[in-house]
Amino acid sequence: MTGAWRPGWLLAAPHRLGFFCAMLVLVAASGWWLAELLHRTTGALGLTAAAVPAVLTHAAVMVFGFMPLFFSGFLFTAGPKWLGVTPLRTPQVAPAVLLQTLGWLLWLAGAYASQWLAAAGLVLALAGLAWMVVLFWRLVAASRAADRVHAQTVGWAGVVGALSLAGVLLAWLAGRLDAALAFTHTGLWGFITVTYVTVAHRMIPFFTANVLPLVKAWRPFWVLWFMVGVALWQVLAAWVQMFWAPAPGGAGAWWLWLTLVLESVAGAVLLWLAVVWGLAQSLRIRLLAMLHAGFTWLGLTLLYSALSRALWLYAGQPVLGLGALHGLGMGFLGSLMLAMVTRVSCGHGGRKLVADDLVWALFWLLQASVLLRAAAAVGSAPFWVLPLAALLWAGVMTVWSIRYANWYGRPRADGQPG
Repeated sequence: MTGAWRPGWLLAAPHRLGFFCAMLVLVAASGWWLAELLHRTTGALGLTAAAVPAVLTHAAVMVFGFMPLFFSGFLFTAGPKWLGVTPLRTPQVAPAVLLQTLGWLLWLAGAYASQWLAAAGLVLALAGLAWMVVLFWRLVAASRAADRVHAQTVGWAGVVGALSLAGVLLAWLAGRLDAALAFTHTGLWGFITVTYVTVAHRMIPFFTANVLPLVKAWRPFWVLWFMVGVALWQVLAAWVQMFWAPAPGGAGAWWLWLTLVLESVAGAVLLWLAVVWGLAQSLRIRLLAMLHAGFTWLGLTLLYSALSRALWLYAGQPVLGLGALHGLGMGFLGSLMLAMVTRVSCGHGGRKLVADDLVWALFWLLQASVLLRAAAAVGSAPFWVLPLAALLWAGVMTVWSIRYANWYGRPRADGQPG
């Protein structure tokens, strides 16, 4: 330990406050969903009737809850370096972060207690997210850097995120659960995934070339636009499914075939990209391997989704359910979240850039939870597989969060400021 844990240290750097609040929401959201699943399967928890549909409570907080808070910690730390501008002080970022944190905790509390409490939470979360996006765009506007492509792409993704969250709120209040879930899907791909692939395009080749000199930092911009295009296609597919609902054997079967082909091609290209970026070479360095393995889930997710559509076309009914969606959320987003936040926490905490035995074990337990969730998507899976996947996810995220939240409230290990 490097000193007593004090809340004041959370204001020493943007990543401290952003990551701490993200972990608070992450643990609360994971615990809430685990409790909901245990209640469904056993009835032992005696939960009251939900004021908000559980599927919407879960989807909204998992997409818009902790992820943007992690973004705040990273983007207000790395973003000014990308852009060559003076970084914002943590107190300038704090209102946006705290509004989101309070909003999502109220959303979870209101899920059973009160629809209006949940709505108030969503309004606060939306205000905080919009504030955060405006702050980031101010940095972009102040920059005179020659390359602002990554920052601008992240900024536009943030705009999509704020508009999507506003759509969730309005659709839910209007009683349109289907539209609220479509807006959530829009945020998942158009905001969260676009932000991830943009940061991955900039950072993964850079990190790899720094550690493995024989691997060249190859990142042409067509790769970035390809990944963004894949994400936007998934947004389009969600709205087509809602308004048109193409199904096997109907007039819209051609759309399912087209999406199947595009997902197959995109998945194969992304797996090829993972290899080109140094997947095999990274495996002997734990922290780097976590980044590359996490990125690989994006290609696997698209191939899984294509397989799911193929089985749907063959059987005439959905077979693999939400498996692909959770491959994206838990496998791609969850794995990269764990890897990137661990790296930033070590680097900006004055510690070695390593994944120790605890983090390495947590990473592989996370992979096990993704596989369990994929298994649970199969219609014939035993009833206990889904709660077990949720238990494993919640356990991993809780242990991981406690480990690093303990650092954020203490001085840096090397005695440096920040």
